[in-house]
Amino acid sequence: MSWQKEAGQSEAQEEVTELVCQEADLQDGQMREFLVGDQKVLLVRTQGLFSAVGGKCSHYNAPLSKGALVGERVRCPFHGACFNVRTGDIEEYPGLDSLPCYKVKVEDGKVYVSIDKKSMQSSRRVKEMCTIQPDVKHTVLLVGGGPASLVCAETLRQNCYEGRIIIITKDSLAPFDKTKLSKAMHVDSSDILLRTSDFYQQYGIEVWTQKEVGNKTAKPCDVLLRLSGLFPESAGVCVCVVVQVVSVSTADKLVKISDGTSQRYDQLLISTGCRARPLSCPGSDLKGVQLLQTYEDAKEIHTSSQGKKAVVIGASFIGMEVASYLSDKAASVALVGNTTYPYERSLGPEIGKMSMQMLEEKNVKFHMNDEVTEIRGENGKVKEVVLKSGTILEADVVVAGIGVIPNSDFLAGSEVAVDSKKAVIVDKFLRTNIADIFSAGDVTSFPLSIRGGQQVNIGHWQMSQAHGRVAALNMLKKQVAVESVPFFWTSLLGKSIRYTGYAEGYTEIIYKGKVEERKFLAFYIKDEAVLAVASLMFDPAVAQVAELMAKKKVLTKAQAQADDLSWLQM
Repeated sequence: MSWQKEAGQSEAQEEVTELVCQEADLQDGQMREFLVGDQKVLLVRTQGLFSAVGGKCSHYNAPLSKGALVGERVRCPFHGACFNVRTGDIEEYPGLDSLPCYKVKVEDGKVYVSIDKKSMQSSRRVKEMCTIQPDVKHTVLLVGGGPASLVCAETLRQNCYEGRIIIITKDSLAPFDKTKLSKAMHVDSSDILLRTSDFYQQYGIEVWTQKEVGNKTAKPCDVLLRLSGLFPESAGVCVCVVVQVVSVSTADKLVKISDGTSQRYDQLLISTGCRARPLSCPGSDLKGVQLLQTYEDAKEIHTSSQGKKAVVIGASFIGMEVASYLSDKAASVALVGNTTYPYERSLGPEIGKMSMQMLEEKNVKFHMNDEVTEIRGENGKVKEVVLKSGTILEADVVVAGIGVIPNSDFLAGSEVAVDSKKAVIVDKFLRTNIADIFSAGDVTSFPLSIRGGQQVNIGHWQMSQAHGRVAALNMLKKQVAVESVPFFWTSLLGKSIRYTGYAEGYTEIIYKGKVEERKFLAFYIKDEAVLAVASLMFDPAVAQVAELMAKKKVLTKAQAQADDLSWLQM
């Protein structure tokens, strides 16, 4: 291999080079996974050129070779993250990090891949970022500790913003993976933190969490705490003692915090998400009645349900995931829903019926077309749940998953526009009606590009991250519109239903496979066009549709009806 020798002996010692395949083994538009050393590498051939990147998605390590390749982007088959196969850069979420890139050499019809030994154990790459410079007198304040705020902060630093960045969150944790709370309720905080304390310190990102430490009137960053519970490595991190934002003065560019302090901003991001809708029936304040909003809520539900009688109210995605999780931990699980089947409005009755049967096989008892009228207790603790039908369910623990409410109450009197459901209204650049105030994530009503700019409120993890990036770029005057395609997943008993698009208003569902056999692809149709798809055990179909939609391809009813699904890379 003369090309390697020409690089010099010292360079050869720093790299591992292996012959991975013959040039003819990979046709244009194809990709395959290979091992180079111990590293999984995705080799891609597009437009006649070979490129090699890390083979595992930076989100949950899914094999990208099983995903969808469209042009120069590969989309993860599990949750829809996208990566540029030339640069390795992440171009769509979920996930935070990019992929490592490797050297490719074609010689005498053979394809070689080289990996720097120093990066052999790394399957992801943090984009280059700057940090704060004390002489830059500019502050971006991010209200809300979810994925939108974190991605906004990182995008600012990736684009050479050197001012002050402050994330304020009501949670006790720095930004964490909230999607896991209903799927793995016993998870340790160290396993769901999206970034370490060292990361925030390195890049000059302040995180102000709710933390009771005696002096509640401490000024921002007066207190240096060792958050051993939040950050296992026990590194010091600068944390301001706050409880929550109580008001915003747009004229003064000032945010007032409930501990009595205030913080000035030059630009503000409202990314406060939504809160769980509380029960309004008598007895909803009894001990043992739970909402799932925080890490502490998840731990409490897990602990208090062990060997006990659990009742889940609401056949939502959250309610179903909680019932699924508790099915082998609680002594009994009953689920109450006000429709005939779970997911009936969003995914349709067939998928809802199948999902219900899956949980029934694990002894979850369903009480559908019913509702709770009263929760009764004894000595201040929940004892039973009374339904409209007259059924009485014994209960030690009650978990409500009956919808959410946007966290925008603190904007009252600020002149920031909200819609009838309290979602913050933004344009395609994530700008509110007030200069220098942006909004992102679940709390927003934004124009959805694949629906011709229809204003929507979508509570997807992936979309919140996309919003955070777009908001940051527009803070920097880069005029980038939000064009992400919604991608969602839910997990039941270890199986995931994947979904992409926006199916509101659909009039017909076309199925491939068989729902009752738990292997299907569902097309949601209106006016001869595909609005969305959902699948179970049909990868990478949903990822492929998401990528085609992202390329602004119109998918037709005729394509959905056709027997030939080669356009889905099946």
